[in-house]
Amino acid sequence: MKLKPLLPLLLLTNTAVFAQTNKADSLYEAKDYSKAAQFYLLAVKQDEFKPSILNDYYQAACCYALIGKADSSISLLKLDIKNGFNDTARIKADADLNSLHSLSVWPEIISSIKSKPTSTKDPNKVKLITTDIKHFWKAYDMAQKDTAHRYDIYKKYYVDAGTNGLQDYFFYKVHHLKYFVAAHDKRPQFYAAIRKNTLSIDKQRTQMIASFVKLKQLYPDADFPDIYFVIGDLSAGGTSTNTGLLIGLDQNARSPDIPIDELDLWERNNIYDLKNIPTLIAHELIHFNQGGMAYDTTLLHAVLTEGMADFIGELISGGKADKRLDIWARGKEKKIWARFEKEMYLKNTHNWLYNSIQETADNPADQGYWVGYQICKAYYYKSGDKNKAIYDMLNIKNYKEFYEKSGVAGLFIN
Repeated sequence: MKLKPLLPLLLLTNTAVFAQTNKADSLYEAKDYSKAAQFYLLAVKQDEFKPSILNDYYQAACCYALIGKADSSISLLKLDIKNGFNDTARIKADADLNSLHSLSVWPEIISSIKSKPTSTKDPNKVKLITTDIKHFWKAYDMAQKDTAHRYDIYKKYYVDAGTNGLQDYFFYKVHHLKYFVAAHDKRPQFYAAIRKNTLSIDKQRTQMIASFVKLKQLYPDADFPDIYFVIGDLSAGGTSTNTGLLIGLDQNARSPDIPIDELDLWERNNIYDLKNIPTLIAHELIHFNQGGMAYDTTLLHAVLTEGMADFIGELISGGKADKRLDIWARGKEKKIWARFEKEMYLKNTHNWLYNSIQETADNPADQGYWVGYQICKAYYYKSGDKNKAIYDMLNIKNYKEFYEKSGVAGLFIN
């Protein structure tokens, strides 16, 4: 999951966009629930994507429950559920809503939540969802003919018509539709050229399923989520949420005929060939199955999370989407490792992951992927039971212990 962080100016803009929610959160923390509810409802009017709408309605409902306005809280919960809220576990466990549990309507609220399974234990039953790609190109053609209204066109015909996967991708990775439109305005030749590639994704289904079957053999507990293909703004090639795997196909649609003159250095190095889509999906599939890993805030945890996805993803797919770091690191291994060991237990990843701003021709970003890959590779090949090694990785509880057992430091330090 390699993503391009927003520039400082965009971060400031994004803060302004979510000012109502930020204000509401602050009031909630200060226990001023009445005012917090008002600001959450004001935020709903500005929200562009479903996850933020659902969250702000839910938070407002919690605030009303906390100040004894049960009718208002129930009404908002019903509205939220009607709009797609489906987190039964959250609503049952949330102490903010305890005052509602004794009401006769509470069982009705719980039973009205419709949760759809978004994953399967059978790798052959994975859903590849390309609806959003078709919606994008419809909106794109309309926007080309009416550039003055392109924001509204993309909002109506792409975002509002989009799947839950698209909603999640835009909420977590694009953040604001204005960023999406600006990114496309900046790269018109690139986006015009990738249509054919983005519409051909179904041709690689057989390779993808083969990777899923391989993971099932290595890790019988694996879950296989729905896979959504979307067009973003080059901010993330792929990610995973509870909805499924979300693939930014524009960042994975490269072929020799695609012009890259409009792309910056990081983008040129991280726009992957279309033929590598199965390896990217294998990487993201591993992320989806990392729920057994202990929570940790250290750099070591972060690089293992990404490097493991690269390593196991390579085992099941037969390749890596990006081999650039492997080539760059040759002959530099000891220096890289010495630098990493100085920072591995710090709560700071900015020199190692998601640091595209630091990218130069001689010093690529995201070196933590390479480090994490080496640790997992060493652990795997040192283990006599390969399937257990896979299980151990996906269920790490003690990161320092895992690192030491891998013996990787001896390969690069001594």
